[in-house]
Amino acid sequence: METATDVEKSVQAARHAPVESPIAGTPFEELPYDAPKAEETDGTSEDATPGIWTIVWLTTGLCMGIFCVALDNTILATAIPKISLNFKTISDVGWYGSVYFLTICSVTLLFGKLYTLYPLKWTFCAALFLFELGSLLCGVAPTSTALIIGRAIAGLGSGGIFPGAVLIMSETVPLEKRALYNALITGMAGIAGVTGPLIGGAFTNHLTWRWCFYINLPCGAVTALAVLFSYHDKERSARSQLSWREKMGHLDLWGLFIFVPAIVCLFLPLQWAGTKYHWQNARIIVLFILFGVLIAVWAAIQRWKQERATVPPRLIAMRNVWATAVYTVFFSGSYYVMAYYFPIWFQAVKGASAMSSGIMSIPMIAGISLCTLIGGIAVNMIGHYMPLMYLGTIILSIGCGMCSTLTATSGHPEWIGYQALVGIGAGFGFNIPLIAVQASLPPDDIATATAIVMFAQNLSGALFIAIAQNLFQNRLVAAVVQYAPDVAPGDVIAAGAADLASSFSPAVLPQLQEAYNAATTQTFYLPVAGSALSILGAVFLEWLSVKREKTAKVPAVVH
Repeated sequence: METATDVEKSVQAARHAPVESPIAGTPFEELPYDAPKAEETDGTSEDATPGIWTIVWLTTGLCMGIFCVALDNTILATAIPKISLNFKTISDVGWYGSVYFLTICSVTLLFGKLYTLYPLKWTFCAALFLFELGSLLCGVAPTSTALIIGRAIAGLGSGGIFPGAVLIMSETVPLEKRALYNALITGMAGIAGVTGPLIGGAFTNHLTWRWCFYINLPCGAVTALAVLFSYHDKERSARSQLSWREKMGHLDLWGLFIFVPAIVCLFLPLQWAGTKYHWQNARIIVLFILFGVLIAVWAAIQRWKQERATVPPRLIAMRNVWATAVYTVFFSGSYYVMAYYFPIWFQAVKGASAMSSGIMSIPMIAGISLCTLIGGIAVNMIGHYMPLMYLGTIILSIGCGMCSTLTATSGHPEWIGYQALVGIGAGFGFNIPLIAVQASLPPDDIATATAIVMFAQNLSGALFIAIAQNLFQNRLVAAVVQYAPDVAPGDVIAAGAADLASSFSPAVLPQLQEAYNAATTQTFYLPVAGSALSILGAVFLEWLSVKREKTAKVPAVVH
């Protein structure tokens, strides 16, 4: 068996051998698990942990930043009617939300590379600046086009804020405590996502829709102050010592030029198919074909660039990375569908207003917020995250299944209890993928792996909601024909789900409520299947402990 001295000699020899440099694209060497400096796999040490008040202040600032980023996903839901009235246009409404998600997905993986090459603090602040600039432009936008541009710029910054916040926490607290702090960040995102329509409605009704964006400015300032004065960059990678020319080579600009159009070619048909155009329309088919071709070219570039790629192939080949991505896509996408369509059920079936539907969604908010915190505490106590992953999958599947049994006459006990189950399941499992990649990878790979998880979350929301939208619309047409044969399905779709009583006579209103209930509950079949399929990712993950880094079989990276 090799001694520590032997291992140290081999490390020194590898450092001086150019052919062994991972930067050049050759494979990584794996050191024995008892190799010296094993604690470096965590990226932080007990002695380097800041004081409790510094951590509290930093966590508060990051939570406020994440709250605003997540709030921007849904806050416009109740403000769009006033915005379209202000700008006297309805054709741009779809872009107010889609362009934000489009730019987020386009740059999330890029930020993973930027965080590896450049100082974490200043890269995060640059992302925050873009988000604040975009929010300011949206707030003062004189035209609809200006608002869309502002949303695109805000999305560029948002793509780097969430992974940056997770990385800052990973370098601030030890691995065994990260689940708790990540739970706070993820919990804030969950709260913001569900309360967005409620807050947006309050601003629109009592102030102006522009406050949906102005609110980001003071909150972002608090985040900036917390990061600037409470976080100090640590030396994380030999790549950070490269010259600016070498760093540019590691940014994979060719991959970026291919990846962004590929994402555009995926998002456009998902936005248009089944609503603006039929799925069989030539535009939709061509865009999907272009996406397939471009993503294949991008994958070839990643294989060619190796360690200089945006996503190094050896990283995505690791089972703890691809399995986590699979879990995230199915699990997160299922939750997003439930969070998006439950308010529609409240408004169409129960006759609630947009603000009231937000209040009625509190059981889901409370469930995900409380259980992300409980899950973080549990991981901190038992040292293993896998039990929470399985528990989240099981409970979310049951909750989605129960929601699919709702009827137009279901009372408070049913929709409150079923919602709570969805929130509890989502709370237990939503935060775990971030812990899984941090517990199983060396520091040099955590930034990119975190970006992969964030990208999977954002992409899953776009994919699942697009599929759910088409499923919902098709089922609604069929249900209207079945329950309200005297009403034209086109009139129902044109009227929207909000305030059906103002658009249709009392005689047909109960029939339309039955039709909406059937369409919504059948749409819930999608998250039932998705949440169950998330188990496919969980079963391939390693059971690693977060108590001490040396318990995890993590390959050391030789530079």
